[in-house]
Amino acid sequence: MKKKENFPVTGLGCAGCAARVSKILNSQPGVIEANVNFASSTAQIEYDTEKCSLSAIRAAVQEGGYDILTESGDDPETEAEDEHGRQYSALKRQTIGAVALAVPIAVLSMGLPDALWAKYTTCVLATVAVFVFGRRFYINAWKQLKHRSANMDTLVATSTGIAYLFSLFNLIFPSFWLSKGIEPHLYFEASSVIIAFILLGRLLEDRAKQKTTVAIRKLAELQPKTVTVVRCNGKECGTPTEMSIPVEQARPGDMIIVKPGERIALDGTVSEGESYVDESMLNGEPLPSHKIAGEKVYAGSVNQKGAFRFIADKTGKDTVLSQIIRMVQDAQGSKAPVQNIVDKVAGIFVPTIICIAIIVFACWWIFAPEEGFIHGLLSMVTVLIIACPCALGLATPTAIIVGIGKGAEYGILVKDATSLEVAKKVDTIVFDKTGTVTQGHPEVVGQCWKSLSARHAEILYHLEKLSEHPLAEAIVTAIGAPLHGVKITGFKSIPGKGVKGDVAIFGEDKETGTETYYAGNIELLEENGICIDEDMKIQAESWLDEAKTVIWFADSSAALAAISITDKIKETSAKAIAQLHKMGIETYMLTGDNEKSASAVAGKVGITHYKAGVLPQDKAGFVKQLQAEGHIVGMIGDGINDSAALAQADLSIAMGAGSDIAMDAAMVTILSSDLLKVPQAIRLSHLTIRTIRQNLFWAFIYNLIAVPIAAGILYPVNGFLLNPMIGGAAMALSSVSVVSNSLRLRGKSLGN
Repeated sequence: MKKKENFPVTGLGCAGCAARVSKILNSQPGVIEANVNFASSTAQIEYDTEKCSLSAIRAAVQEGGYDILTESGDDPETEAEDEHGRQYSALKRQTIGAVALAVPIAVLSMGLPDALWAKYTTCVLATVAVFVFGRRFYINAWKQLKHRSANMDTLVATSTGIAYLFSLFNLIFPSFWLSKGIEPHLYFEASSVIIAFILLGRLLEDRAKQKTTVAIRKLAELQPKTVTVVRCNGKECGTPTEMSIPVEQARPGDMIIVKPGERIALDGTVSEGESYVDESMLNGEPLPSHKIAGEKVYAGSVNQKGAFRFIADKTGKDTVLSQIIRMVQDAQGSKAPVQNIVDKVAGIFVPTIICIAIIVFACWWIFAPEEGFIHGLLSMVTVLIIACPCALGLATPTAIIVGIGKGAEYGILVKDATSLEVAKKVDTIVFDKTGTVTQGHPEVVGQCWKSLSARHAEILYHLEKLSEHPLAEAIVTAIGAPLHGVKITGFKSIPGKGVKGDVAIFGEDKETGTETYYAGNIELLEENGICIDEDMKIQAESWLDEAKTVIWFADSSAALAAISITDKIKETSAKAIAQLHKMGIETYMLTGDNEKSASAVAGKVGITHYKAGVLPQDKAGFVKQLQAEGHIVGMIGDGINDSAALAQADLSIAMGAGSDIAMDAAMVTILSSDLLKVPQAIRLSHLTIRTIRQNLFWAFIYNLIAVPIAAGILYPVNGFLLNPMIGGAAMALSSVSVVSNSLRLRGKSLGN
């Protein structure tokens, strides 16, 4: 059985580490696909449970010098947070210790460079700073070396180790250099300050990375820990009693009590009482929903003044809230196409930098023999320390995590990073009319009968009762349940046109035959040669001019009634369309309605192009036609008959009030029915992709400029040689700057 899960990963020092763990995971038998996100320190693994086990996966990762928390308890998220808390506390202690020692070391080295006691004091302090507070770099570098690999810790350990050992040699054997006429300089302050800067940078980076996942934590906080149920207390059940239990112990079928002000813990159906429920944290709708018996309630929403009871339908990981959290986690763990290139660069970055550093040292030694060794050594250390694969590794995932998290806060769920890239390129959006541009709650507003009879009303009721179309439901509601039943036989649904069925004809208390009745659009009547009275035609035309839909009811020879139905246009539709046009996006509307009704609706909301009389199976073909003309097409729908068109579109957007099938086929899901969320989703894609490009530009430019300067390229021009300590500070700040730039997305407005 295939399964996809997210697991916390520990020991990731840089993007190269994430690439290595990803390679280890993908090499395991039974693993279908695995992605490791350096920004969130998580691994998303799709695997076959029959071909591999989580224990085997963990063993393989541990063998590579890392760890993955696959064997978590009942609450893996809490366990992961606890593990991160322990790691963060350890990093904080090491940073404080390293900084506390680096300051006096730097003061003594620069203030008293010739005092012997100061030299030995800095040596002792540097030993503690480098090998006690900076031991994580050496331990991780050794693990990498054992597995014939290298990462950012390798660069830090190599550079600071060289600076420390060179200084120690000069302190113990100064005569070696003095005999050659060279002053034996000490660089204990360089190794100590570099360790302090990098630890401080990682601490700041870690704090910043935690802020990128704030959306997930906010969603998780919506889940109450306990729930009040009505159950029998003990084996014998007399009168069921109220009891508070952990939410994990609740099961489908439980009677749940919700009091005023409480947060709802499970998904279910109201059975007693009524109230208003605030669902804004799930769907972004500002107004509370009125809940009465038979209405659905969802985990994470907040009850207001009333009290009610509901029957639990879904618990645990099956609730809508859990599905939203899982969808956001999956999306945040996904990779943008550009990330594959970055991963390849990160995978060879460290070995490449080590080679460059060795070449730099050799060039200095060969071409500048007088001070070549000292300058070459310092330049090599600076090259090793200033190069930063972390900025490259964080550039894309941090922006994706923040962007997708921000979308979730607006009630916009993005399936993956690729969806964001596609959304930015969209130049044409196709709307389904019913439930997307309109509210999707049609109601009968007028009836014109040739000759109203109770029998004909009953036949229409039972004919439409067999149909699943929303317009049929509106007619059934308007007529109301008749006193006598009418048996419909030979019922047939004609897609895009209507329904028909046979009703028995009785004579002298026995059936003498059947009469065929029709309910649908005018095309259905015309195809069957059914006559329509002129008065009814005039009335129908006036309804159509008002953007209403007309359903005809007829027997095999003549129209018996025209029913006027309206589906109110959403208040935000016109504003949303105007915003899309302002972005340069063309709009189309597809509907099964007639030309007049479609034209009226399109005109009211400002949609540029529309197509009437479209059958469900033709929607995908229309999208394909636009694509053939060179358009990048987004399709927005909410029903089962939209799923094929959603699958065909470059970008598929499902409105949350629609069907599960439409949402499953969609790349973007809008939890509410507010059409303004569509331009917001497009803006989100533009902001996120722009941030990714900014981050990548900075990360690449930083390394392209910093490494040559560290190598000493400016020395022949103006005698400038970069201090390794400055290199360490620059490297630490490069990662922090990338994460900070991504965090700027949190403050951006998506509009309203």
